[in-house]
Amino acid sequence: MSASISVIIPIYNGEQDIPGLIETLRSQTYPASHVEYLLVDNNSRDRTAEMLIAASEEMATQGITLRLLTEANIQSSYAARNTGIRAANSEILVFTDADCRPQPDWLTLLIEPFKSENIGLVAGEVVALPSQNFLEKYADRKDVLSQKHTINHPFCAYGQTANLAVRRQAFKQVGLFRPYLTTGGDADMCWRILQGTDWEIEFVPRAIVRHRHRATLEELRSQWKRYGRSNRYLHELHGVDLQRELKGKESLRRLARWVLKELPINTLKVATGKGSAVELLQTPLDLFSFNARTIGQREAKLPEKAKEIDRL
Repeated sequence: MSASISVIIPIYNGEQDIPGLIETLRSQTYPASHVEYLLVDNNSRDRTAEMLIAASEEMATQGITLRLLTEANIQSSYAARNTGIRAANSEILVFTDADCRPQPDWLTLLIEPFKSENIGLVAGEVVALPSQNFLEKYADRKDVLSQKHTINHPFCAYGQTANLAVRRQAFKQVGLFRPYLTTGGDADMCWRILQGTDWEIEFVPRAIVRHRHRATLEELRSQWKRYGRSNRYLHELHGVDLQRELKGKESLRRLARWVLKELPINTLKVATGKGSAVELLQTPLDLFSFNARTIGQREAKLPEKAKEIDRL
């Protein structure tokens, strides 16, 4: 018999994402009678609420439960997820985001490990949506979004909330997400569970959610600055090592190596059809991203309220 599950999705100004998201939820192969989708509007200023109401009514005619919730008090995806957790009716809680596109067998594969009573968290894989954009191809080449990095984190394994399932009992034991944390909340929550209880985590690479990479330099810079802020916050909360900062002389050496060695070699590869254009600029983009992460880590300071943990 299929287990009952609740899928929780925070949304902020998501009118561009909602049509594609709803279509992927409608396409899930997991029995619709055993799933409720909780979409939490985090104080949107666009047509998100209106579109979700229409989607809920349409899905109901197809036997699919889509519940619209609101989190207007705290502007934070983690606060919105907490609202969904409190309203959920199931023991298995699944998380993804509005700009993600779960594959049809996502839920079926993601919750399979919960048949083992020792499993408290399950992470699926996050892969890129197809794109011709140069920066998106660069990020895809680097596997930026892949959960294989988070599962093998040197401090402790964790799963990103873009593709994660958690037993409700685990939240009862350690508390919910930190509602005022703006980044790093998924790692923080997973670590509290894995280090404070006997629950274990499992990675299911075939349970796939697709996500679009950043398409502009400003978006890429913002993404890596956020990674830096996250690392600073987790350092203050858990004692995680800070990321090494790249010094000016090292950056110049790497650029010189790129100009004198890598660029000529990769240019020849591209000219002969043995390489991709992304390889030509990989080193400068690596340095750009590394520098953005350094700035984010250096400038961030954990707000006092971000230490608060909501309880179930």
